[in-house]
Amino acid sequence: MIPVLETPFAMKEWRSHVKGSVGFVPTMGALHAGHEELLKRAREENDHVVLSIFVNPTQFNDANDLAKYPKTWDQDLAIANNNGVSAIFYPKYADMYPDNYRYKMTEHEYSMLLDGAHRPGHFDGVLSVVMKLFNIVSPSRAYFGEKDFQQMTLVKGMVESYFMNLEVVPVPTVREVDGLAMSSRNTRLTPEHRQKAPAIYKAITQSTSAEQAAKTLTDQGFDVDYVTDIGNRRYVAAKLGEVRLIDNVKI
Repeated sequence: MIPVLETPFAMKEWRSHVKGSVGFVPTMGALHAGHEELLKRAREENDHVVLSIFVNPTQFNDANDLAKYPKTWDQDLAIANNNGVSAIFYPKYADMYPDNYRYKMTEHEYSMLLDGAHRPGHFDGVLSVVMKLFNIVSPSRAYFGEKDFQQMTLVKGMVESYFMNLEVVPVPTVREVDGLAMSSRNTRLTPEHRQKAPAIYKAITQSTSAEQAAKTLTDQGFDVDYVTDIGNRRYVAAKLGEVRLIDNVKI
C-alpha cells in the first residue's frame, strides 16, 4: 500500500527517512497516460518516486474552471500503484497556504506572454505552489511535460535563479492516436468537441505561419486565444465550448 501523506509535516518526515534519489511528479490529479510517462521516467532515473495530487486554487483565474476540474482519486491511486510510486503527497489548501497566499512567487517577463497574458495571476499561482512543493518534498529531480512548455520553462528558471538543488526534467508531450495532446481537461470535452479537438495539432504542424494556423482554427469554430511563434516553437491556446486547450510544437 502506497503511503498517502496529507500534511507537509508528514511528507517531510517520510522524506527524512528516505535514502537515495527522489524523483518528483507534481500533478493536480485526473491522471492519464501523459502522467504515466512522467512517472515512468521518474522511476527509471531515481531510487524513489513521489507523486503529489493537489488542485491548486491560486493558479485558476476562473472559479468555474476550478469547480469543474475533474477529480478521479480511485483512478489516480490505481495509476500510482501501477507505476511504482513510493509515496503520494495529498495536501489540503490550508496546509499548503497557512498564510492564505499573502506571499507569492512572481516572474515579470516570460510569464506575461502567451498564457500569462490571457490568465492574470496564473503563473504566480503555479510558481508559488511549485516552490512550496519543492521545499516540502526535497526532490533530486522533478518531471514536467512539454505540453505545458511555458510552465516548465518558468519552473526551470525559478530553480536556477534561486540556486535550488534539483534538476527539472522535461518529458515530451504524449498524444492520442489522432494527435490531440493528452490533458485532464480532455475529459470535459463533449463528444462533438472531442472529435474536433485534434484540428489544433493539425493546424499548428501543417500551417506555414502562426497567422494561418489561427485563421484555420477560427474558421473551424475554435475560440482562439493565441497562436504564436517564439523561438523555434509554435504555441496555441483555443477553446471549444467551456474547455480551453493548449499545445505547442517545434517548428
